Amino acid sequence: MMSAVNDTKIKSAVFLLTGIPGQEDVYLWISIPFCLMYVISIVGNSIILFIIKTNPSLHEPMYIFLSMLAITDLGLSISTIPTTLGIFLFNSREISLDACFAQLFFIHSFSYIESSVLLLMAFDRFIAICNPLRYPSILTPPRIYRMGLFFVLRSVTLIFPLPFLLKRFRYCRANVLSHSYCLHQEVMKMACSDITINSIYGFTIKLLSVGLDSLFIFFSYVMILKTVLSVTSPTECLRALNTCVSHLWAVLLFYIPDIGLSVIHRFGNSSSHLLQIILGYVYLLVPPLMNPIVYSVKSKHLRARIIKVFFK
Repeated sequence: MMSAVNDTKIKSAVFLLTGIPGQEDVYLWISIPFCLMYVISIVGNSIILFIIKTNPSLHEPMYIFLSMLAITDLGLSISTIPTTLGIFLFNSREISLDACFAQLFFIHSFSYIESSVLLLMAFDRFIAICNPLRYPSILTPPRIYRMGLFFVLRSVTLIFPLPFLLKRFRYCRANVLSHSYCLHQEVMKMACSDITINSIYGFTIKLLSVGLDSLFIFFSYVMILKTVLSVTSPTECLRALNTCVSHLWAVLLFYIPDIGLSVIHRFGNSSSHLLQIILGYVYLLVPPLMNPIVYSVKSKHLRARIIKVFFK
């Protein structure tokens, strides 16, 4: 009998998502910039995909990796749109356990894939600058697609157990989440069971994916800087570094809020609640918003194609 009650409690339980505490009266106004950001993110990344797809001259490694980044950013945006806009437009805060587990699976999967794509883009810049003569033979389209598939499978495989690890818990504590979407590191704290396994597994896969990716990106840029500084011509040195600016922006936009949010979730206290909410929005909204803008501005070939499409 007690088991049946527990099962009912698990199945009927819901989480309450949080928008911006204390600003409920102006949610409709707050929804306007959020809607604009989502529209710009989806339209911007879709345009980049369309331009690269329809222009054979852009079927080069750098732009193939950029299209991977655009697809991942679209996935991140679409994963958070329903709950975030649901809160600000309709004050719809409730989310069922199954829907929450599904959402966190997609958010973490796309987040890990984005980290991997940024690593591949760093590898692209490393080969282009440090070994330019072998660049076409190393980064062939089939090899690029295989690397992309490998990292997608790696991310999905690492994240796949999370919903099942969460589903085994009973949730009897305060069910109010700090964000307008579900994250594993926060949902597991709502359980009234021992979360040691979840905590260790979550920390381990973070190190094996985002941690290793960021480390290899750092080493790539150390080698790039070493190669560039050995160039005698200052003009050539600046030209080589300029090809990395867009990628460096993308790396900083992704890893700074990601690391900050992870640290706050694990070691933060109640005084860091507002910072946690702000970083939560920056973490999932800013990279998909800014990546297409940064690459469109910095890439002369991409910018020219976009102008040709819209102002021909």
